[in-house]
Amino acid sequence: MRELKIEVPGLPAYPIYLSTAWNALPNCLAASGSEYRRVCVVTDPAIASLYQGEVLEALAAFPAEIFVFTIPAGEAYKTLSQIQELYLFLMEHAFDRQDLLIALGGGVIGDMTGFAAATYLRGIDFVQLPTTLLSQVDSSIGGKTGVDFLHYKNMIGAFKQPRMVYINLSVLQSLPRRQLSSGMAEAIKHGCIKDPDYFIRTGSFSKAVFDFHPDVLADLVEGSLRIKKTVVENDPFERNERALLNFGHTIGHALEKESGFTLTHGESVSLGCVAAGRISCRRAFLLEEELASMEALFSACGLPIRYADFDEERILQAIQHDKKMTGNTLRFILLHPLGKAEICSNVTSEEIREALTYLTKEEKS
Repeated sequence: MRELKIEVPGLPAYPIYLSTAWNALPNCLAASGSEYRRVCVVTDPAIASLYQGEVLEALAAFPAEIFVFTIPAGEAYKTLSQIQELYLFLMEHAFDRQDLLIALGGGVIGDMTGFAAATYLRGIDFVQLPTTLLSQVDSSIGGKTGVDFLHYKNMIGAFKQPRMVYINLSVLQSLPRRQLSSGMAEAIKHGCIKDPDYFIRTGSFSKAVFDFHPDVLADLVEGSLRIKKTVVENDPFERNERALLNFGHTIGHALEKESGFTLTHGESVSLGCVAAGRISCRRAFLLEEELASMEALFSACGLPIRYADFDEERILQAIQHDKKMTGNTLRFILLHPLGKAEICSNVTSEEIREALTYLTKEEKS
């Protein structure tokens, strides 16, 4: 068992446990010091079929009444109407501020459970049990929660720190290769913005990750978490430095939405990082060789670096409605150089158009 701790000034610290089984979960919950009377495990049907039984068996040793609430799988169900169904379930089962929500699933389940925890009775505790590589390296920590609204991604949300994060690396064995690739995109992103050495290490990790070597997975996940931990502790509410974690997400989110979510989040982030890297190159912030190394690493992890199935005007329109807009200014994250990111508020539509055109070009042989 490996353990890290997130220590945000003015907020309770919380641990992150890296394990390869569920059996330590009750003791880790007990170590939080809270005596919960009721626990609601929030999950989706696919995850429930794989891990609900094991988690409930582990929780049988925890002195609380256990309930399960299932949300249909997929981004299409990350909605206020689903949150309302969860609120109603909690009310019907008399959940109060002495009780706990557990998010068992990937980023969608984590975001929704956290949002419900932030808003039900003005706030109850929740715990993250992330089951995808993407949620383990990124979305399960930091306290961002939210839901989509109409065609706006994550526009409604709240900051709510979990009481703990319990990562069972063994669940990654059940992930399709495409989902492992999606998680690798966020890990590579962390190296791009904060740590060139970690960027290089993700390349050396990639084959072992896909072959499921637990020690390598633990090193990868811990490396990403340490980068995000530092950023979150410095800027818990995204007033400045934390915005750097959005590298690749401005264009990526627009592509993800316009694809009808046929692109995974990680695939969209890969494309968004390449596009932002292209803008960085055009500004002479980033060397062409550095962009080429990024593209090579994304590609080696099974991620797209070129994509043409989009309408440029719709992408530009979606970017204008991005939640990172402040007034008429868009906060865009660029690399200056690889391993160091900065916030730019003067990226032009022409630069974005050129970067989108770059995504449609054939790769060099």
